[in-house]
Amino acid sequence: MTGDGTLCVRRPGLLTTVQDLGRWGHQVDGVPVAGPMDTYSHRLANILVGNEASAATLEVTLIGPDIEIDAATTAAVAGAAFDVEYDGAAVGTDVSFAVRPGSHVRFGRRHAGARAYLAVAGGILTAPVLGSRATHLPSRMGGMAGRPLAADDILPLDRWPTTRAGRRATGMRLPGRGGTRVRVLQAPQASWFTDAAWSAFTSASFQVLPQSNRMGYRLEGPPLTRARDEEPLSEPIAFGSIQVPAAGQPILLMADRPTAGGYPKIATVIAADLPLAGQLVPGDAITFELCTRQQAAAALIARERELLRQAARFAS
Repeated sequence: MTGDGTLCVRRPGLLTTVQDLGRWGHQVDGVPVAGPMDTYSHRLANILVGNEASAATLEVTLIGPDIEIDAATTAAVAGAAFDVEYDGAAVGTDVSFAVRPGSHVRFGRRHAGARAYLAVAGGILTAPVLGSRATHLPSRMGGMAGRPLAADDILPLDRWPTTRAGRRATGMRLPGRGGTRVRVLQAPQASWFTDAAWSAFTSASFQVLPQSNRMGYRLEGPPLTRARDEEPLSEPIAFGSIQVPAAGQPILLMADRPTAGGYPKIATVIAADLPLAGQLVPGDAITFELCTRQQAAAALIARERELLRQAARFAS
């Protein structure tokens, strides 16, 4: 697909990348998935402009960009609560708005959450790599040469009509100032940890450290002691896996995780709560609550139904 319009980066923000739902089907060859840190908000932004869920968006992190759009189209922002302006007028988040060629979309102050998603009708049409436009920063794959956007980058867009403007949605709950609670399932090496470790893991608060990134969050809290000294064989890693190195401080693996790893895993964040984890910032607190597989499935079904309900409101 070739673009009929362009998106020009005037100011890139702190860390802005092109993301779609990820590079699935290649993990067996050692190729990571990547994709959005908050899949719910990525999909919601696409719903607002009439895109498929897999369309590429811009993932905006902490400090947003200034974007010039040379196309008559529709745009929307979902996810973290930013002040967003279109040609100097406030448009906010979770609402679609018509864009004229040569207009500017600017991100201002961030009020809550870490990441927002800018969707444009038709999607961002950077060249796919292995079937995906997702940017994987550690391997420099996808998006714009596998890197964050820089000033004067030009991204191709489809040229779509503005008839999808004015759609409003309800974004997901964002982490509060005190952090957030996420639900987890026991991981394959759950028995490798002492009762004291489990007590601390499910009762204490852990802080997201500044060394965290899209690959994983380094957490600080009470050490999680092991009942066994050896390391397991390397095995596949899921989005949300919580590894515990020998020092006892956990690492929550996120969108840019590797395909495999060898640290023992104490738990895995359930799929329904991963978008909430994706909105955490360094300094935030996170707590963990064990749940059952049945509860995890019910939570995911409820989240998917909410997205379907919002999409159905705009079906024509």
